Amino acid sequence: MPKYYFDVNESGIPNADEGYAFPDDDAAWHEATLVAGEMFRDVDGAFKPGQEWKLEVTDEHHRPLYVIKITATALR
Repeated sequence: MPKYYFDVNESGIPNADEGYAFPDDDAAWHEATLVAGEMFRDVDGAFKPGQEWKLEVTDEHHRPLYVIKITATALR
């Protein structure tokens, strides 16, 4: 089963990545959406305008496959 890596980057500070086995890219994407939702929920009001949060999914060779990105922008 191929290995995928979820790399979280909050405001330019990368976290250590950990590999997970999934049957295919679609399964890795599904899990990434669940993980991103849970992780962003833990931000709990601390996310401020000007900040960016992202989760990047890479394959077993660390080639990017997907990115989930949330950017806060003040309009005033």
